Amino acid sequence: MWLKPEEVLLKNALKLWVQERSNQYFVLQRRRGYGEEGGGGLAGLLVGTLDAVLDSTSKVAPFRILHQTPDSQVYWSIACGSSREEITEHWDWLEHNVMKTLSVFDSNEDITSFVQGKIRGLIAEEGKGSFVKEDDPEKFREGLMKFEKCFGLPEQEKLVTYYSCSYWKGRVPCQGWLYLSTNFLSFYSFLLGAEIKLTISWDEISKLEKTSNVILTESIHVCSRGEDHYFSMFLHISETFLLMEQLANYAVRRLFDKETFENDLVLHDPLQITKRGLESRAHSEQFSAFFRLPKEETLKEVHECFLWVPFSHYNTHGKMCISENYICFASQDGSLCSVIIPLREVTGVDKTDPANRGVSISTKGKTAFRFTEVRDFEQLVAKLRMKCNATSSPQHIINTEVAASSASDSPKDFDAGPSKMGQRDNSKTVSTEALMTVYHPQDAENLDSKMLKEKMKEQSWNILFVERGHGVSMFRTKKTRDLVVRGIPEALRGELWLLFSGAVNDMASNPGYYTELVEKSLGTCTLATDEIERDLRRSLPEHPAFQSDTGISALRRVLTAYAYRNPQIGYCQAMNILTSVLLLYAKEEEAFWLLVAVCERMLPDYFNRRIIGALVDQAVFEELIRVHLPQLTDHMMDMTFFSSVSLSWFLTLFISVLPIESAVNVVDCFFYDGIKAILQLGLAVLEYNMEKLLTCKDDAEAVTVLNRFFDSVTNKDSPLPPAVQQGSNLSDTKSDHPKVDITDLIREANERYDDIRYEDVESMRCRNRLYVIQTLEATTKQNVLRVVSQDVKFSPSDLEELYELFKKEHFLSCYWIVNSPVLQHHDASLPYLDQYRIDCQQFRVLCHLLSPWSHCANRDSLALWTFRLLDESSDCLINFKQFACVLDTMYNGSFTDKLKLLFKLHIPPAFTEVESLSPSKGGDLSKEELIHFSQLSVSSVGDSLESDSLKSSPEKGKGKVDIQAYLKQWQDELLKKEENIKDLPRMNQSQFIQFSKTLYNLFHGDPEEELLYRAIAVVTSLLLKMEEVGRRLQSPTSPVKSPVAVVEVPAEIPRKAQEESSSEQTEGSRAQSLRGNHEWSFAFEQILASLLNEPAFVRFFEKPHDIKVKIESAKNLQLKARTRM
Repeated sequence: MWLKPEEVLLKNALKLWVQERSNQYFVLQRRRGYGEEGGGGLAGLLVGTLDAVLDSTSKVAPFRILHQTPDSQVYWSIACGSSREEITEHWDWLEHNVMKTLSVFDSNEDITSFVQGKIRGLIAEEGKGSFVKEDDPEKFREGLMKFEKCFGLPEQEKLVTYYSCSYWKGRVPCQGWLYLSTNFLSFYSFLLGAEIKLTISWDEISKLEKTSNVILTESIHVCSRGEDHYFSMFLHISETFLLMEQLANYAVRRLFDKETFENDLVLHDPLQITKRGLESRAHSEQFSAFFRLPKEETLKEVHECFLWVPFSHYNTHGKMCISENYICFASQDGSLCSVIIPLREVTGVDKTDPANRGVSISTKGKTAFRFTEVRDFEQLVAKLRMKCNATSSPQHIINTEVAASSASDSPKDFDAGPSKMGQRDNSKTVSTEALMTVYHPQDAENLDSKMLKEKMKEQSWNILFVERGHGVSMFRTKKTRDLVVRGIPEALRGELWLLFSGAVNDMASNPGYYTELVEKSLGTCTLATDEIERDLRRSLPEHPAFQSDTGISALRRVLTAYAYRNPQIGYCQAMNILTSVLLLYAKEEEAFWLLVAVCERMLPDYFNRRIIGALVDQAVFEELIRVHLPQLTDHMMDMTFFSSVSLSWFLTLFISVLPIESAVNVVDCFFYDGIKAILQLGLAVLEYNMEKLLTCKDDAEAVTVLNRFFDSVTNKDSPLPPAVQQGSNLSDTKSDHPKVDITDLIREANERYDDIRYEDVESMRCRNRLYVIQTLEATTKQNVLRVVSQDVKFSPSDLEELYELFKKEHFLSCYWIVNSPVLQHHDASLPYLDQYRIDCQQFRVLCHLLSPWSHCANRDSLALWTFRLLDESSDCLINFKQFACVLDTMYNGSFTDKLKLLFKLHIPPAFTEVESLSPSKGGDLSKEELIHFSQLSVSSVGDSLESDSLKSSPEKGKGKVDIQAYLKQWQDELLKKEENIKDLPRMNQSQFIQFSKTLYNLFHGDPEEELLYRAIAVVTSLLLKMEEVGRRLQSPTSPVKSPVAVVEVPAEIPRKAQEESSSEQTEGSRAQSLRGNHEWSFAFEQILASLLNEPAFVRFFEKPHDIKVKIESAKNLQLKARTRM
C-alpha cells in the first residue's frame, strides 16, 4: 500500500528494522522478528508487543520502502506491505517507472519533491473507487488495511470506524483495537506473543449496554450467544456506544425485521454506511421523533440561540433545528418551551437587531418569532429566504393551517386549493364531521354543571391560544401540558390531537390523498379486509355511533385505506378500537392521518405481525418497574406477568381496559407526550394497587385486582351522556373499590414519575429491541428443533448446532448483497419452519462443510441433485427440516436408506445432466451454473401436477388466502404414506452410468478401495446379465448384442488396471446399448439385491461417521468458505 510520504529518522529505527534491498534512492526494510525462526527471539517478541500497543502499522505491514537522497539523514516512508510479494511488487514498480526519471533532476530537493508528488498521485488514484470518506482518509486507510489483514473478511465488508480500547479477558485487560463494520464487531490484540482475535456478528448480539463496577469505571457490555464480553478505556465511550447501538439495530432490522426495513432507503445498501452518515441519521431520527415531524425530514442545521417569549417577557435559551421543511426550537433552560414552524406557513424572514445577531420569522398566523445570538445569522437569513421561496410554489399554496380551524368549522377548509383531488365531491364516500358532533351535539341553552366545567376548560384553552398562538406554530410550554393533563375539551379534542401528533403536517403535505386512497381500496378483497369486516362491530359496540351504518362505514373506510397504504402492516387487532375512538373526535380524513401518525411514528412496529414495538415497550416498562417499584419486583418471582397483563394497555392506549370517558383523557396525554405518558400511567396504576398486589398468591388474583381497579376509574367532569359512559353503567354495589378520578390519576402519574425523560425512554427502547428480537428468534429455534427432532436421530445439541449453521448461512448471503433473494423470502409471519430457507448456492456450501460424502469428485453435482430432490415446491428454496433429514440419512440411515437416497439422486426430478462450462474446473460448478441447473424443471406428468398444486398453494401470491386449501394440504400431509421402494421409477442406462461414476468417486481414498472397485464391476456385470435375460424372455426372436462380455472383469486384474477397465467397460456397454434397438433400465430392488451380496459395499455404507467433528470444522470454516466464494 502506498503511504502519504512522512519523515523517518533512520538513526532511531535501525534496531527495529532489517534492511533487505537498497539502491541510490530507495531502501526496502523488514520488521525485526518477522519471518525469522522463533519470532526473532526476545527482540522480535518485544517489537511485536510494541507494535500492538502503539498501534504501529508494522504489526500488519512488516515491510516498508523508504525514499532517500544521497548525503541526507532524512528518509521518507512511501510504501508498506503485509507480505513480501506485495512489497516486491511496489519495489519493482519504482525501479521500472521512477528510477530512470530521477537522474534528470539537478538537486536532491527536486528529486524528493517529484517522488512525494508521484506517491500522492498514486494514492489519489487508488482512492477514487474506494469507500474511504472519513475525516482523516490517510489514517483510515491504514486502519482499513489492518482490519482486512487481521480478520480476512470478504472485501465487501465495509469498515465503518475503529477505536483503541481494552478487552477484558477474565480480570486481565488486553489493550487492542475495536473495529466496527457493517456486519461485525471485531477486536484484535497482540501482547508479548499472545494474540487475541474476536469476531462477533451484530445479528448474534442479544445485549448491548454501558455498565460500570468497582474494577471498570465505565465499559461496554456485549452479550452474544450467552457469552459476555467487556470493552473499556475508550476515549469517547458515549460516541462509541451510540455507533455500536446503531449498527446492531441496523443489522437486526435488516435481517430479522424485514417488515419495517424495506421502506428504509437510507440504510438499504450496507456498502454505503459511514460513521458520519450514521451520526447524522441518529440526530435526524431524534429530531423528527421529538418534534413529531414526518420521517423523511432530515436535520440540516442546528444553531444555539435565544427565542423571545412574548407572553413571559424573557428570552429562553435553546437550539434552533432546521430541516428541509421545518424550523423548530426547543428550550434547554427547563422552561419546556418548544415551537414548530413549517416553512409553508412562513411569510417573511428578516434580519433584526444586528448587534444581537437577530432573526425574525413571520408566519401566516400574524405571529413573529424573534431569535437572537444566532451564529452566522446573515447567511441563515439568506438560506431561509431561499427555502421559503421554494416552498411557496403553487403546489404548496393551500390552506394548511388545519389546526387553526375548530372542529365545528366548515370542512371546505381542507379541500381549498388547486388540487383536483381535493375539489372532488367526496361527501358521498368520506364523512366530513366527527361522529361526536353527530351523536352528541352540545345544547348551548341548557348547560348543566358538567357542561359549564367543559365551557370553562374551553375558555382556558382560548386564553392560551390568544397568548401563545393558535395552530401548528403555537408556543408549547408547561402550561400547555398542564391543560392537557386536566383533559382536552370535547370540542377541541380532534383539532389538538391532530396538532400534537404531527398528523396536521402529513395531512397538509398530501391534499386529496385520503380520498384517492378510499376510491382505490374500496372493493379490494384481501386477508386484511376479511379481518377488518370481522372486527367492525366489535369496535366500541356500546357506543351509538358504531351501532349505525354511518360509524361502521367510516371505520371500514379508514381501516381499509390504511391497509391499502401500508400492506406491510395491513390490519392488526387493536387498530379497530383505536380508530373508532379517533373517529369520535376527528373528521374521517383527520382520523386516517392520526392513525398513520400512531402506527408509523409514535408507536413504531406495534402493529406488524409480531408486535415487536409493543414487546419492546413492555420490556422498557419492566425495566422501569424494577427501578421505581422494587418491592413489587421482589414479590413477583416472574416478571412476565407484567408483560401479559400490560400488552393491551400499550396496544390500545388503555382504551380496552378503561371506560371510554376516562380513556380519551389518556389518549390526550399520549398525543402530547408520546409513549412516556403510557409508561407513567402504567407505573401509577401498579403503585396505586401495590398493597393488594403484594398479597396476591397467583397471577389470576392479581389480574382480578387490576380489572376491579379499572372498573372503578371514572371521569367526573365528562360531558358525555350517561348512556354512552361505561363507568356510570356499573352499579355502585357491584364493586367495593373506591372510585378513582382519571384526572387525579394522570396528574399523580405525571408528578411522581416526572423524572422519566424522553431521551431515556428512547435509549431503553433501543437497548431492549435487541433482547426482544433475540428472544423471538430463540422461540423460533425451539419450535423448529422440537418439530425436526421427531424425524431425525441427531442428538439435541448436534441438531441445535446444525440449525445455527443453517441460519448463519442464510444470513451470510444477506450481509453483502443489497437485494438478496433469500432475504426477500424471509418472512417472520410464516410457519416457524419456513421462516429461514436457503437456496442452492448456500446448500452447496453447507454440503461441502457437513456432508460425509463431501470428498467426492462430483460433489457439486451431488449437492445440486440433492437440492433438486428436496425442493418439492419448486421455489428453489429448502427449509431446515428438509436439510436436517437428508443429512440424517447420510449419517444415521441404514444401508438401504443411503442407497435409496443415492438412487433417487440419479433419477428425475433430482437428476439432470450437468456439464461445467469451463472444462478446466473439472466437476466444480460456478454459482451461475448451479442456479441455472437448480431451476431446470423436468417435464413429466407428476411435475405438471406439482406445478398446478403450487399455483393453488395457499401461501403463494398476495391475494386472499384460501383456508380450505390450507386444510386440504394439511390433510394430504397427514395421509402421506411412507415411501415404498417398489414405487420408485426405474433407472435408465445414462442415469445408471452416472450412478456408477458417483460410486467410484465415493470410494476413492477408502482403505478398501480395491475391493469396492472390484465389487462395482461384479455388480454391474450381474445387473446387465439379468437385464439381458429379461429382454430375451420378453422378445425371444429379437437378436441383441450382449454387453455382458464387455463388462465382465477377471478377478485377478490389479486394482489400477481394474479401475481403468471398469470405466472403459461401462462406457463401452453404454455405447453398445445405444447402438441396439432397446434401452436397458434397472429397478431399485435389483440394484439393492445385487449390492447386498457384496460385503465391502455394506461395510462402506454402514461405517459410522461422527458429525461433531464436521460441525466443529464447519463453524471455523463457514465464513472463510463464503470469503473464498
